[in-house]
Amino acid sequence: MIPRLCPAPQTRSRGAAVIDSVSFQHYIGSMSDDINATFEGELKRLEQRVDALVRVCDQLQDENRSLKQRQDVLTAERASLLQKNEQVRARVEAMIGRLKAMEQGS
Repeated sequence: MIPRLCPAPQTRSRGAAVIDSVSFQHYIGSMSDDINATFEGELKRLEQRVDALVRVCDQLQDENRSLKQRQDVLTAERASLLQKNEQVRARVEAMIGRLKAMEQGS
C-alpha cells in the first residue's frame, strides 16, 4: 500500500506535502513484511540447495569408498596374477632347460 500524502497545514500555499504517520507506519510495516517474506523464501531455497549438496556429498563419499575398495581388490588381484605369471614363466624356463638338456644327452 502506498502511503497517503496530505498537504501540511502550514505550507498549503506552497503546495508541499507530508506523509500521514499512520499510513507511513503501515507502509513501512508492509515493506518489512515483504522483505521478511522474501528473506524467508530465499532462506528456504538456500536450505534446499544445501540439503541437495549434502545428499550429493554423501553419495560421492559412498561412491568414493566403494571405488577405493574395488581398487584394493583389483590391486591384490593384479599382484596375485603377477606372482602366478612369474611362477609359470619360471616353470616354462625350467622345462625348456630340461628339454635342451635331454636333446644334448641324446
